[in-house]
Amino acid sequence: MPFATSCALALALVAPAIAYAQKPRIDKAADLPHFEYRVDGKVDALVDEHAKFSPMATALRRDLQSVVDRYDITDKATERELLATLMRLDWLDGRHDAAMATAARLRATEETPAAKQTSGMTLRAIDAARRATGVTSGAAFRAEVAKRLRADLDAMPYALIAPGVREAKSTAELMSEPHVLREVRESVQPFVERNGTLPSELAPIVVAARYRMVVELPLKATLVDTYAKYLASNRVDKPDIWAARDAELPAGRDYKPVAVAIWDSGVDSAQFRDRMLRDASGAPVLIAFDRFASPASGELAPAPDGLKERLPRMKARLKGIADVQNDVESAEASELKAFLSNLQAEQYGAAIEELQAAGNYLHGTYVASVAAAGNPYVRIAIARIEFSHTVQPNPCPSVDLAQKDARNVAATVDFFKRNGVRVVNMSFGGSVDDIGAQLEMCGQGMSAEARRKLARDIFDIGKGAMTRALAGAPEILFVAAGSGSDDAATRETVPADLVLPNLLTVGATDHAGDEAPFTSAGKTVVAFANGELVEGTIPGGERYRESSASVAAPKATNLAAKLIAVRPSLTPPEVIALIRETSEKSPDGRRALIDPRKALAAASAKG
Repeated sequence: MPFATSCALALALVAPAIAYAQKPRIDKAADLPHFEYRVDGKVDALVDEHAKFSPMATALRRDLQSVVDRYDITDKATERELLATLMRLDWLDGRHDAAMATAARLRATEETPAAKQTSGMTLRAIDAARRATGVTSGAAFRAEVAKRLRADLDAMPYALIAPGVREAKSTAELMSEPHVLREVRESVQPFVERNGTLPSELAPIVVAARYRMVVELPLKATLVDTYAKYLASNRVDKPDIWAARDAELPAGRDYKPVAVAIWDSGVDSAQFRDRMLRDASGAPVLIAFDRFASPASGELAPAPDGLKERLPRMKARLKGIADVQNDVESAEASELKAFLSNLQAEQYGAAIEELQAAGNYLHGTYVASVAAAGNPYVRIAIARIEFSHTVQPNPCPSVDLAQKDARNVAATVDFFKRNGVRVVNMSFGGSVDDIGAQLEMCGQGMSAEARRKLARDIFDIGKGAMTRALAGAPEILFVAAGSGSDDAATRETVPADLVLPNLLTVGATDHAGDEAPFTSAGKTVVAFANGELVEGTIPGGERYRESSASVAAPKATNLAAKLIAVRPSLTPPEVIALIRETSEKSPDGRRALIDPRKALAAASAKG
């Protein structure tokens, strides 16, 4: 970012003998220097055996420390990732004081009030217990960890840290040796087998896996118990700010039907019979492409073999995941924890992929139901794409595939124009880092520099196509999900990082309006909506709850469609302005919380 340096001359006059060397800037994670480390045999051995881990760890620490020392890393999320890996490396090497110093530095880079409180809380407790007992294992050590962790938690404001503690508890509950080793085996091992080296982009996965195995997994019961007792003793019914803000449009008024497109994994039109946008023959309007960027048919993507028969079980487990994440005790949560705990390492990947496939299958219909709730004037158009559910990319990224996708993006937006769509919900996203990671897993035999350039080329094709297509439809409001805990712009997550007058990027809160741990709060996120345990409909008509930024986006889409139904003359910039003007700032000033009731009242008054 350019900035004025009007004081430079004065500084030069006062201290002419001092020379200032400016560090090279790194603005994007994708621009970090690249390193590789020779690995022989299975990556599991790096996780399991100190003797094999140590040489790689020493070289990695040296290289990462050089990056931290030599460069001005402007993206705080990237800096945090580097510091977190250095902290784990130091702790695993017995350099406890160095690890704690890095943990303090890591904490200082946190950007949200909650993260500034909770960052490093587990390691602080472990280190304090080590100092008090002189050991790092055994009953006395575990009891001291629990004592120190609880004391640290009690000193923090509960309302601020509760979402993060719930997330920490769910992470600990679902942690197991197969879970820890899964990403190492499925994401890292194939690359190492093909190339004989471990790239610096994947090395932190190995470090984190060893850290969890050596440091956190032996403390699993202690951590879960401490977090559970803390949450139980402080549990309060936080006010639901969203229920009072909700507003439905009554049927039978002279409001105009509003075409809303769900650009997602498909929609079961049987759940929205009288609210589908239909063609001259009465069929739901539809455009669809498969994961190979080829034209497809059908409202829903084909489910993997046998998935439909297992969907009831998958739905229950997906509900269990949401309940565990939100500290909700339920039969589904208990079954999920038991299921994952009893999986063998070789079974874990397939089980998680099946859950991911089920989640994709349900996603579009669920999003549509949230976007259409309380609005009899909505008319849903289906724009179906396929999301990957496998660890190994299929297909692998390529320029040819990116160009096909680019043409499909243009065709999809043309489809919206032809059908008079006014609002489009986009609860999806991808980044240049995602593409780079997929290229690494595909192991296409190229050098690291060539792989990085290819990832950038592929990303730029997609981002350019999305930007041109959305900008070429100024009459349509596009709503994107601000997912991920980082700044969407600095992480280059499309479409959430785009800045266009007809694009609204939405972040997520819990039901009390507090920032959700899974939301982006970057500069492109201009509004926040509820993303916690929101109920919706899934294929077949069952009800389902989900917590994610993918939920907050259709909440805003829902409001936009209602505003346009009341005032059809509203342009996308006017809709965005109306949503922002009637939003309420959170107490900390970080979030503009949408208020559907106020926004609709304002639209009606102006109409």
